[in-house]
Amino acid sequence: MATRLQMAVDDSVLLRVTHSNLKTFSASVRFSLQSTVESVKEKLWRKCGTSVNSMSLELYDDTNSKISDLTDNSRPLGFYSPLDGFRLHVIDLDPSSVTSGGWLEDTSLVEKYTISEEDYDKRSGTFRKFKEKLVSQNPSAFEPKITDNYVEDLCAHIKVGDRCEVEPGEKRGVVKFVGRAESLAPGFWVGVQYDEPLGKHDGMLVTIQKEIPLRMKKYELEMAKLSFSCMRFIIITFF
Repeated sequence: MATRLQMAVDDSVLLRVTHSNLKTFSASVRFSLQSTVESVKEKLWRKCGTSVNSMSLELYDDTNSKISDLTDNSRPLGFYSPLDGFRLHVIDLDPSSVTSGGWLEDTSLVEKYTISEEDYDKRSGTFRKFKEKLVSQNPSAFEPKITDNYVEDLCAHIKVGDRCEVEPGEKRGVVKFVGRAESLAPGFWVGVQYDEPLGKHDGMLVTIQKEIPLRMKKYELEMAKLSFSCMRFIIITFF
């Protein structure tokens, strides 16, 4: 006996939805082709906030060419022959709509919650209270890893303009910065500009930690824009 294979027909369409008042709004929504235009509007109302009575719909194809206006609320969506990837544009006709004025997208129009330091200190369960508890349990864990006078004695013998060689790689260059970098970390720092166009950073500054290893940090120097190499281990030899 012969059998017939019946394939289910997909009677839905995936459309990209945009809104006249919400410039950043864009959503992909699947609609049934049997749904009336009014039902489509009701579904969109829940997503964008524009009421059904204040909503006008336009259908665009995948080349952004307008196909038609969906003016008849009683017609099924399939009457307008939409295809996957087409765009359904919502036009809000109500000047007093919740979507007008841009306040749904402009966060600067929303009043921010603020709290004073005194009130915040009175609260329990905050990160500040949690950190204070950790510090009381293990104070040494929160002590600065680098002191304010870190390698000061070594940097006392280094001057801007000194020639040096950086290892590994035998890269030679000129000292362009020696001193503190308060916004970066405690201690004294040395910046070296290579003779050759090596490195990929502006103002790369390194601290010397008994020659090896060195901490690598990026630091924007006010006095010069320098191109420094970013290396994990480094030895500087002055000559």
